[in-house]
Amino acid sequence: MLIKKSKSDFINAIKIEKGKRYRINLDMGRMHDFTDLKMPIEVVSGKKDGPTIFICSTIHGDEINGIEIVRTLLDLIDVKTMAGKLIAIPIVNIFGFNDHSRYLPDRRDLNRCFPGIKNGSLASQLAYKFMQEIVLKSDFGIDIHSGSMHRVNFPHIRIDIENQTDLELAKVFNAPAIVNSILRDGSLRNAGSQANIPIIVYEAGEILRFDQEAVEIGLRGIFNIMKKIGMISKIPSKLEFKNKNQIFLARSSSWVRASQSGIFIANVKLGDKIKKSQILGTISNPFGDNKYDIISGDDGLVIGLTMMPLVNKGDALLHLASSKKLTIKENFTNDSQNLVMD
Repeated sequence: MLIKKSKSDFINAIKIEKGKRYRINLDMGRMHDFTDLKMPIEVVSGKKDGPTIFICSTIHGDEINGIEIVRTLLDLIDVKTMAGKLIAIPIVNIFGFNDHSRYLPDRRDLNRCFPGIKNGSLASQLAYKFMQEIVLKSDFGIDIHSGSMHRVNFPHIRIDIENQTDLELAKVFNAPAIVNSILRDGSLRNAGSQANIPIIVYEAGEILRFDQEAVEIGLRGIFNIMKKIGMISKIPSKLEFKNKNQIFLARSSSWVRASQSGIFIANVKLGDKIKKSQILGTISNPFGDNKYDIISGDDGLVIGLTMMPLVNKGDALLHLASSKKLTIKENFTNDSQNLVMD
């Protein structure tokens, strides 16, 4: 299903004029206690014609790293020299944000509800309004995420690497890694694809925390893209970065999971490049007995890591990215087996 893009210059029934900044509160409905909830956005409209890009954060209510990226972006952008429109949304899932929760009050994941339904569930209504007022009035989008509970992500861009527009944008963003990621039903990225609006996902950091390095990489990446698409002529001097990253292009990625319960100690860090047969970590009981090593079956890059050392069998431990399919060999004290990642 192809979603039709809007050409309207109005957002929330407000006419967006050139050379102005607008702070707009989108009506997101009312809670059961009759508290009205608003989604705050800022629109920066340059004096010259140009594309429209939206930058959004906190679709998952506890992933707040992007809020600092958006806040600093708005502080640095200059409406006098900018072309086109920047729509900045620091908090999309205001319900989850207020509860420090990934989800909405109806326990739905907002990033599985796009493009939404006008009179659907609470999550679907929010997704619909966001699509109609923001996404379908844009030409490009950047969606900022973090690792989920007890997990931290290495800064990287997620796209469909077979899409040449997305791949070009990802390279211009210049994060340390680009990871191939299939389009998931209900995701914002998938809804954008159906409307022919390129949306890339920036992943970095962990929930309920600001990561300054991840913020700087994200800021620099956004300005890089804005320059590429003709919205600005130069990057702010404080963000200038002369050396281009050696970008790791991953065609596959998957989590290594625990094959037994115990205490997990990682031997690698986020961003480490690993080699075949390298020991990635160990799991043992509280006395240090029954220890076994997790051994890499191939080369790769660590793009995700659990922050919780207490693990149960099946828990995700490390997220590894590779230019090819990864194979992880787990070495036990009295037994061994091969685990093919998928």
